[in-house]
Amino acid sequence: MKQYDYLIVGAGLYGAVFAHEAKKAGKRCLVIDKRDHIAGNIYTESVEGIHVHRYGAHIFHTSNKAVWQYVNQFAEFNRYTNSPVANYHGEIYNLPFNMNTFNKMWGVVTPAEAKAKIEQQRAEAGITEPKNLEEQAISLVGTDIYEKLIKGYTGKQWGRPCTELPAFIIKRLPVRFTYDDNYFNALYQGIPNGGYTAMVEKMLDGVEIELGVDYLARKAELDKLADQIVYTGPVDAYFDYKLGALQYRSVRFETEVLDTDNYQGNAVVNYTDAETPYTRIIEHKHFEFGTQPKTVISREYSAEWKKGDEPYYPVNDEKNGALYAAYKQLADAEPGVIFGGRLGEYKYYDMDKVIEVALSVAEKELAE
Repeated sequence: MKQYDYLIVGAGLYGAVFAHEAKKAGKRCLVIDKRDHIAGNIYTESVEGIHVHRYGAHIFHTSNKAVWQYVNQFAEFNRYTNSPVANYHGEIYNLPFNMNTFNKMWGVVTPAEAKAKIEQQRAEAGITEPKNLEEQAISLVGTDIYEKLIKGYTGKQWGRPCTELPAFIIKRLPVRFTYDDNYFNALYQGIPNGGYTAMVEKMLDGVEIELGVDYLARKAELDKLADQIVYTGPVDAYFDYKLGALQYRSVRFETEVLDTDNYQGNAVVNYTDAETPYTRIIEHKHFEFGTQPKTVISREYSAEWKKGDEPYYPVNDEKNGALYAAYKQLADAEPGVIFGGRLGEYKYYDMDKVIEVALSVAEKELAE
């Protein structure tokens, strides 16, 4: 008999939810992670009494009531609402694009005037069937907003011009002809009081955890410990990149403590011009309405991923989609292994979706 029912590779959200459910069902679990901490990319650490999101801003939002009730077992959430602003060479605009944005850009006051301005610019650009991100953006919000608030930012984020990016990336862009600046517009939204690490700690309460363990480097030995593996690392790395490497965008952070109580007045400020090298600045204290005497900011730089970097965003184009489909066939045929999460499924997942999928997989697995 093996030592554990499940070896869970990755102490992020997917692994933590699965481990919690398995433990509740009386299963013996070992959770391992190659990092020196739990919580994966939602890890928060205390700096100057501020919960700093080490791997970028994570704002919990969902319209799924069951998921909201689930996370509230492990944390109490505050009322933080994501309302980022855009800085274009010192001009400040509301995001998502709403009546404040249109008024600042064009001096329009009514929704009808804003719609007419967008329609005029779309017609002048001669776009009927958008073929790429640039054309899609202009058809949604007009040329001025595209040039100031989308073109530079998106180019930095993806490392390629908007004319080379597919239209679908921006199809869900929130455009509002009201003064609503709630970016997500989800039924439930907030940040866990005390940070995400404390929330994941509660999920993993009573579960055996080993940190600083590189699963792929010790795979043969670790696989012997458990009947089943739940793997949340990169799917291509699991198969030693034998079909080739999937592409990701990575993010680099420059974080500093500043001797001021308020640096930018908002948690998230996007820098939308092409000349500023970073995409945005996060001021962490504003996520929890902090009143500490100092502040902590993180500048985010987007970069092309290479082996050894932290993979963040899958590049969901046709080529990578076809390569992932081939890896998925291998994954589906791999005995005794469940592939899950953002990296295991090569999918951009919001946190609520990770929880929803992990719960669904755990329910099916533990019922057998």
